Amino acid sequence: MINCNKFLASYRVWRRRWLYPLISVIVAISLCLSTPLPSQAIDLLPLLFKGVQVFQLSNLSTRQEVELGRQMNNELRQEVRISRNRQLTSYIEEVGRRLAANSDRSNIPYTFQVVEDDAVNAFATLGGFVYINTGLIQAAENEAELASVIGHEMGHIEGKHLVKQMRQRAIASGIATATGLNRSQAVAIGVDLALNRPRSRQDEYDADTRGLRILTQAGYAPSAMVSFMKKLQGRSVIPTFLSTHPGASDRIKSLQRQIDSLPSHSNDGLDNAAYKKIE
Repeated sequence: MINCNKFLASYRVWRRRWLYPLISVIVAISLCLSTPLPSQAIDLLPLLFKGVQVFQLSNLSTRQEVELGRQMNNELRQEVRISRNRQLTSYIEEVGRRLAANSDRSNIPYTFQVVEDDAVNAFATLGGFVYINTGLIQAAENEAELASVIGHEMGHIEGKHLVKQMRQRAIASGIATATGLNRSQAVAIGVDLALNRPRSRQDEYDADTRGLRILTQAGYAPSAMVSFMKKLQGRSVIPTFLSTHPGASDRIKSLQRQIDSLPSHSNDGLDNAAYKKIE
């Protein structure tokens, strides 16, 4: 009888210390996974299943966006040649930081990289990753023209245009699920869209408007955005970032109307001679 009492007492202690807390944890996890709040449930998945991560693109947090951007950057660095010219890269970073300070998403840790490519092009991915081709740097005649393109790409990041495109592509491809996309799927779609640049009319106008605002607030001459587009429009081969719909002419007209309505125009960044020394 004494042994039986001891057993019952020990069981009660074990139940209080271990069984009830374990049941509470299981119930809490079940509720978190079943509740209709995708962002909270998704954040738990990497903790529960190592190596598996799901992103809900319709409710992507800034932290998740930056994380995806880093992973895309790792893939892109295998597709393009990143310049090792530290002087040139430092200069682009300096211009980029000046613009980023005037972005509506200045909380993002922007990363600016130079791509060794003669094509006049620039592109951006998620989480503040911006890529500028050496061909575009050479085509610009001054810092303000260069800044206008970087500002435009930052406009795409501000507007989360790539996130929207990724969601549309995932739905059209039939790989989107109720929980979202796994990491490898999201990265693959994002890299493909960044390199192939399918942009909608609305997104391009929006990026132009946002880019002009960033450029102007950073103190650069807003006229540089139009002058650079006009210059590239006259080339025999239209650069990739201008060849998408809407056409360059329509974008120039829209930008000029916005510039004409500005209260004052800065002339900063228009020194052609100083810019050529940097190149």
